[in-house]
Amino acid sequence: MVTKSEPTIAKIRSKIENREAQRSDSRLAQLEEALAHQTRISSALREIGQALGTTTNLDQVLSLILVKITEAVDADRATLYLLDESKNELVSRIAQGSEVRSIRLAIGEGIAGHVAKTGRPVVVRDAYKDPRFSAQWDILSGYTTRSILAAPLKNHLGKTIGVVQVLNKCTGDFTEDDANLLSTIATQAAVSIDNSRLFLETVQKNMQLVETKEQLLHRVRDLKLLFSLESAMARAHSLEELFMAVLGEAMRSCEARAAAVALREPGESEGEHASFLYLVDDKHRKLRRFPIREGQGLIGWSMMQGEVIITADAPHDERTDAAFDEIVGFHSQTALVVPLEGDDRTTMGAIALYNKHRNAFSGEDRALLELIAANASTAIRLQMAREQHEREERLTTIGRLLSAVIHDLKTPLTVISGYMQLMQAAESKKKRAEYAEAALKQFDHISAMQREVLEFARGERNVLVRKVYLQKFFEEVRANVEPQLKREGIELVIDLQDRGTARFDEGKILRAVHNLARNAMEAMLLAPSERREGGRFGIRVTRLHKGEEDEELVLTFTDTGPGIPREIEHRLFRSFVTANKKGGTGLGLAIVKKIAEDHGGRVTVSSSKRGATFVLRLPQGARSTT
Repeated sequence: MVTKSEPTIAKIRSKIENREAQRSDSRLAQLEEALAHQTRISSALREIGQALGTTTNLDQVLSLILVKITEAVDADRATLYLLDESKNELVSRIAQGSEVRSIRLAIGEGIAGHVAKTGRPVVVRDAYKDPRFSAQWDILSGYTTRSILAAPLKNHLGKTIGVVQVLNKCTGDFTEDDANLLSTIATQAAVSIDNSRLFLETVQKNMQLVETKEQLLHRVRDLKLLFSLESAMARAHSLEELFMAVLGEAMRSCEARAAAVALREPGESEGEHASFLYLVDDKHRKLRRFPIREGQGLIGWSMMQGEVIITADAPHDERTDAAFDEIVGFHSQTALVVPLEGDDRTTMGAIALYNKHRNAFSGEDRALLELIAANASTAIRLQMAREQHEREERLTTIGRLLSAVIHDLKTPLTVISGYMQLMQAAESKKKRAEYAEAALKQFDHISAMQREVLEFARGERNVLVRKVYLQKFFEEVRANVEPQLKREGIELVIDLQDRGTARFDEGKILRAVHNLARNAMEAMLLAPSERREGGRFGIRVTRLHKGEEDEELVLTFTDTGPGIPREIEHRLFRSFVTANKKGGTGLGLAIVKKIAEDHGGRVTVSSSKRGATFVLRLPQGARSTT
């Protein structure tokens, strides 16, 4: 048996130990390299995370990513492409030192376009030997690309949102480790870009919401202003009340110390005092009125030129008139004036605010005043038209009332004429005195008619209800009505079934009886000749008891005329309706109806070929009007 010497065994052992040491050193070197690689990845990710955490600005995020990626993979430069989905293109951010440039690539074009299309990283060790590489940008920039490393940017949903590309590794070629590192960084970068985009979208939406909120607040404020303005204007019954409402709202909304409206008077031509100023201020809470010249002061100038004026230094404005300040009694420091538009789009006036409580009037104040002016213009025009219409209506009504008075004057004038003739023929002084007294009573009736017209013109509607002795009253009716009826061959028959007292306006009821008597007489004169002789006009007085304290005095008037034509029967009591009677005005029965209604009563009519019957009902309560 052969045995080895100890030196030989030692050598073998030494070789084995050396191999083990070499393997350990190699393994240690690999582990150290792996650790260094992981440390480099962790360091790069940490630095990128820290850098990205310092900003949410997308431009700053992209710039930081480019810088950190370049440092992490030891590249010469880096390019970051983001996907523009609307155009299906990649938009680049190229870092060249401190300069950042942008280019565009179609999907599938170049190395970056290929990565965007496939969604997989690419390592190119010799760019000019790769058919996917486009040398166009090297030619344009003078740069020489040797090696390329590109990786897709994928968000948390795995969707490619861009490509990161690095060029020319400073030490050798790009490795798979570099590719893994770039892919890891690209993933974090994609998340950061998505977060930045989301943040920017959120910020933008918040800004839009804030802007929308501001707009809504302004709209709500405008609506509240319009509601307050409309409510205030709706309560106004005259131009002065309307001006007070508008100026009060304008002062409150814009925090002004004084407000005025200038208006060209309707129907006035331009002249020295064709316009008037209506002013209210903190000191005088009542509306004051001043005549102003055309173009006088800021408000007059705005009215004349039709332009808005806003000034923070009114005393030094060339359009300011010192005499104007003297007229109104205060000095304007700041002013805001807006013209008022008339019906034909010409300027009919202007509204002004003076001396804002704080600072000067702003654009917002101008918008508010223009809103007020637009609504006030319409309200002023409507009020002016309404007042003009009321004036015309009043004149028309007074004209109709005068027509009625002239109509009713026929009776007292006819009675007066008759008594004058009787006075001429009377030989007895006593008789002449009686006729004169009867004639003078008719002048009392004429005076009562005159008072009625004046009362109506003043807006008064008085009915004098008092106690009347029926027998005495109808004796007076007979004395006034019978002579005229007798001259036409008509008999007057008064059936006084109630001889007590009643309550009514003696003058107005007498007027109604005269109208009914004259109406009956004219109707009977239209009857055929064979029916004229023996014409008869009857008055019956009765009282209708409807309860212990509810009764009516009923006056029934009948005639033997031809009756009322059917075509006008339904509108007989309207003004100016007549049955073609010669000289008729169509006012008599309308006046009777008005008198009955003023007493709270009513008048009705029935008709046949043998004549017409009118029934006047007068309530007999405790009513008394003075």
